[in-house]
Amino acid sequence: MKPKRKTVIVWSVVILLVLLLAWALRPKSLEADFVTVQRGAIQVTIDEEGETRVRDRFTVSAPMAGRVLRIGLEPGDPVVGGETVVATFRPADPVLQDARTRAQNEARVGSALAAVGTAEVEEQRAEAELQFARSEDQRYRRLFEEGFVSSERLEQAELNARTAEKALAAAQFAVRSAEQELAAARAALVETPDDGDKRTIIIRAPVDGVVLQRFRESEAVVSAGENLIEIADPDDLEIVSDLLSSDAVKVRPGQKVIIERWGGDQDLDGVVRRVEPFGFTKYSALGVEEQRVNVVVDFDHPREAWAALGDGYRVELRIVIEQAHDVLLVPTSSLFRVNAAQAVYAVRGGTAELTSVEVGKRNGLHAEVRSGLAEGDTVIVHPGDAIEDGVKVAERG
Repeated sequence: MKPKRKTVIVWSVVILLVLLLAWALRPKSLEADFVTVQRGAIQVTIDEEGETRVRDRFTVSAPMAGRVLRIGLEPGDPVVGGETVVATFRPADPVLQDARTRAQNEARVGSALAAVGTAEVEEQRAEAELQFARSEDQRYRRLFEEGFVSSERLEQAELNARTAEKALAAAQFAVRSAEQELAAARAALVETPDDGDKRTIIIRAPVDGVVLQRFRESEAVVSAGENLIEIADPDDLEIVSDLLSSDAVKVRPGQKVIIERWGGDQDLDGVVRRVEPFGFTKYSALGVEEQRVNVVVDFDHPREAWAALGDGYRVELRIVIEQAHDVLLVPTSSLFRVNAAQAVYAVRGGTAELTSVEVGKRNGLHAEVRSGLAEGDTVIVHPGDAIEDGVKVAERG
């Protein structure tokens, strides 16, 4: 082999090795997830659990101490206001009195009798004084007409007559008051009722609806005011949700609500009716003290759509506090902070390019881009620490 040819072969091999080494040492493109900037709608929501409740509930309670008979109505049974008997009640008999108590009550009766007698005597005295005052008034009136007395003396006689009338009226009121005191004192002596079954009280449903709860089933002795049964209209449901006070200040009546995970096949629509004006303290599952505010939501769907719901059912709410249509959207996972601004890595020519963007509305999934990107641009989702400005990138397969 000629020397010149051998040299060419050697150099060719060297050049090939250099090229292979350069190819092996070239910087590789980093794999990343890409997404295309598109236009769409965005909703900013406050998500929280809620609970259904009937708007107005009516609790029937014992009107006085006594015995309630067995209540046959079951939860869910319909009732008609003013017609359906919900409870039968028998007032308790007066408590038997010992000798000391009876003697005290008899003494009160005697004292009340004496007060009645005194009041009657006072009434008779007032009647006599009124008769005398009227006769004096008539006599002075005749003397005045004949010119024997002055007008001042006549006016004094008229005043005495009117004063006597008022005194008689007061005496009559005193008699009636003393008689009432006597009746009360005599009632304290009563121990055994004399009207038997006539004392049974029938309690009827106050409104149309269904039985929500039955606090008493079997016959039992109850105290005055004890709850017996609860009635409500199941068609008049609302939803209440306690929000953090920092979230509640963003909610306004009339805002749209999306009702999810209530057990049906489709989401329901709702609308905020009221944000209650007072907060309360509640402890989270982790024991953190939180200030909460109740927000009341009405259904915006026909009753047939949520007929399976009842009082005290759990639902999940998404209260829409902001929304926009036909805006540029990027995943919130593509955003990160550079100093005080928001930025993304846009992919241009296979290279990651650090791009500052102005962000508007945002939720947990997407953010509105007001400037910095255009529709159809590609950005990197979940950019890792290895991604930098100018780095070659390739879409992960």
